[in-house]
Amino acid sequence: MLSVTIDELQRDPSKYLRQVEAGEIIVIVQADKAIAELRPINKNKPLRPFGLCAGEFTVPDDFDAPLAEDLLSAFEGK
Repeated sequence: MLSVTIDELQRDPSKYLRQVEAGEIIVIVQADKAIAELRPINKNKPLRPFGLCAGEFTVPDDFDAPLAEDLLSAFEGK
């Protein structure tokens, strides 16, 4: 795992993207604190098929109806 600053990454982004493409994980740091990770996409992981759970859940007719006042107040922290 390689740590780089934002400035280093901005100077030569292609260099670091080539390293990620080769399998390296890069941690981006700012003020000595890790803020993000660049990692290769796992190409071996199969995609989930579309409609995997078809028929297992039905959207209720009132799905987009306004919430009751007491419930809305609870969400808003009142």
